[in-house]
Amino acid sequence: MADYKVFAINPGSTSTKIALFEGEKCLFSKTVDHDAAELKKFAGVSDQLPYRKETIMNALKEAGVTLDGVDAFVGRGGGLLAIEGGVYAVNDILLDHATRGANGVQHPAQLGPQIAHELAAAAGKPAFVVNPPDTDELQDEARMTGIKGVYRHVHLHALNLKETAIRHAKSQGKKYEEQNYVVCHLGGGLSVSAHRKGQMVDGNDIVGGDGPMAPTRCGAVPTTEMIKLCFAEGANRKELTNLAMKTGGLVSHLGTSDAREVRKMIAAGDKNAERAWKAMVYQICNYIGSMATVLHGQVDGILLGGGMVHDEGLVNDIKEACGWIAPIYAYPGEFEMEAMAAGANRVLNGEEKLKEYTGKPRWEGFND
Repeated sequence: MADYKVFAINPGSTSTKIALFEGEKCLFSKTVDHDAAELKKFAGVSDQLPYRKETIMNALKEAGVTLDGVDAFVGRGGGLLAIEGGVYAVNDILLDHATRGANGVQHPAQLGPQIAHELAAAAGKPAFVVNPPDTDELQDEARMTGIKGVYRHVHLHALNLKETAIRHAKSQGKKYEEQNYVVCHLGGGLSVSAHRKGQMVDGNDIVGGDGPMAPTRCGAVPTTEMIKLCFAEGANRKELTNLAMKTGGLVSHLGTSDAREVRKMIAAGDKNAERAWKAMVYQICNYIGSMATVLHGQVDGILLGGGMVHDEGLVNDIKEACGWIAPIYAYPGEFEMEAMAAGANRVLNGEEKLKEYTGKPRWEGFND
């Protein structure tokens, strides 16, 4: 297998992560910071493109890094409609959807395909996205709710979830497409997902307020209680929406999303912090159990990834509650940059077929 050079771009709210890989080896990586005041001048996310690209190129120049010889460019795939997982070429439709945010969510990840496209066009090389945020492989039963016409949608840390599963399968001498896993991403948001033979068939909607309580998200809340909040005096739609995605969970209870800070609070005897932490861990385990039932108990492993997995106490608590289901493996941190490069290398090596983004979502409703 050849080791191709791949340049990966992962835009965040006030920074952009960049990395240059040769095969699995990282040759260069940097988090390029952007001036928050400068970003505020732009009306929309895509309007930031020239500024972000310029700061990236300046950072490469300062580091003495050249993009000569790069075989492919990969950007985080924000703004796209829900599609099956895989590696997609940045074609005209994908570029248009990323630019305008066709999924209705304005997020810096939209800039990933755009920056990758511009750099690739200048170099005469291909541009890809790998397992974008709206990766949708849900089985039909997972889409239904108890309200006609209201369906569950999927918003997960798909890139990191799938890369964790692919890496683990390889470490066991197996193929991802042959195994069943419950895979968790435990960071600022919490994703718990069921993977059956290479397909992510169920998982919580982290944007929709689904799943366990997280450091920055409220998680699933009884419907009638949410209705009360919505109709309470002074209720503000933006504030309530933020509870689902930004100011819920540990932030709501404790004023911080930093797990390390919460651990210090607990060590200092803060009972409220201890109660909130235990509730979050309880809910994580609850959802792991539910995903195990999706796989009918045929679970080859429970895989834990994300920044909070550095906390050995958290991992041990999950092992104590869920270890009877299947062996539990910890993969601290994130593999987003590595995942993008690995996806490009699989395609360039002929291990995985490149997919075409058609602009049509994987699921558009039931026909009967």
